[in-house]
Amino acid sequence: MTGVSASAELFARAAELDADLVLVHHGLFWKGPPKPLDPAGKRRLQLLFDHDMALAAYHLPLDGHQEHGNAALIAAGLGATAWRPWGGRPPTGVVAELPAMSDDELRQRVSTLTGRAPLAFLEGPREVRTLGILTGAAAHAFDDAIEEGLDAFLTGEPIERVMTRARETGTHFLAAGHYATETFGVRRLGELLEREHGVRHVFVDVPNPV
Repeated sequence: MTGVSASAELFARAAELDADLVLVHHGLFWKGPPKPLDPAGKRRLQLLFDHDMALAAYHLPLDGHQEHGNAALIAAGLGATAWRPWGGRPPTGVVAELPAMSDDELRQRVSTLTGRAPLAFLEGPREVRTLGILTGAAAHAFDDAIEEGLDAFLTGEPIERVMTRARETGTHFLAAGHYATETFGVRRLGELLEREHGVRHVFVDVPNPV
């Protein structure tokens, strides 16, 4: 079973499906060594132990993979003709080359692909050809997109300053949700495992408005 973020709700639904392995994008630990377990953490682990389920998490590799990662799959889903690694060391996003489209068409394509209307500050050129994509909480990289002269930038979560930066620099900014922009890679990984190893794969959606 695949899902975006490790949580008690996800594990409980995995148990209902009698899953052997829960594969997620956001695991239990991030930024440094594991912290002492609180009651919520104990509940998560108890669900895994009680139902004999393994847990695996692939975070940044599933953001930046140039074929099966979140950013590359979004680029493909938006109709990009090509893309290249971009954003950080190692890169966790892409710069996508788009067929010429209006800013409103870009917003509509993002909405259709992610299943939600993005927060959009459409302050750039009417015809969009280049798009920086960094999923999740990567609004800080908007300045890198501006410096590189990209027409538009897409991420998951916004931060306060991006509206002003978009207006003052003439660059489009779109935020389609941290969760919504990071369903792609882990779902694709589950599909690949099903195809290559004959396991049954189910993607479980636990929607998050953030």
